[in-house]
Amino acid sequence: MFKKILVPLDGSDLAAKVLPQVEELAKCMQAEVTLITVGNTLIAGAAGDSVPVGFADFCAQIKTQTEKKLVEAAKTIKDVKVDWAYKEGAAAAEIIAYAAENSYDLIAMATHGMGEVAWVIGSVAEKVVRRATVPVLLLRVLGPGRPSTKLNQPMS
Repeated sequence: MFKKILVPLDGSDLAAKVLPQVEELAKCMQAEVTLITVGNTLIAGAAGDSVPVGFADFCAQIKTQTEKKLVEAAKTIKDVKVDWAYKEGAAAAEIIAYAAENSYDLIAMATHGMGEVAWVIGSVAEKVVRRATVPVLLLRVLGPGRPSTKLNQPMS
């Protein structure tokens, strides 16, 4: 049923917890897996804008470190064809575009990634679910319970 699975990772250990489940699914479906990370370094892009000295080097370092993490994550998946990709831009939009442009038939990702701030500004997973044109499998990687935020405290 699923032959190409796209797995967005944000660099966090929490997001990477989906890899064992994705590995098992890929084995069962005889599917290939691509791990993707979307960077958002936001280099000044308008013509004539100046980039701060050293900023381009800093962005290149981040990309190199991220690519190393993707290579290491790919090595944890056994007996499955695994590839990886690094893109720049808005995470949800880039994930959705990459899946569509490369004919993926499933996006599998963690329900939570970089922390509780996602509860306030909206998660990448939620945006992908709402806008993707292919099925999205969300895998819960947190233990049971509610996130601890002041919003969840009982009112006196």
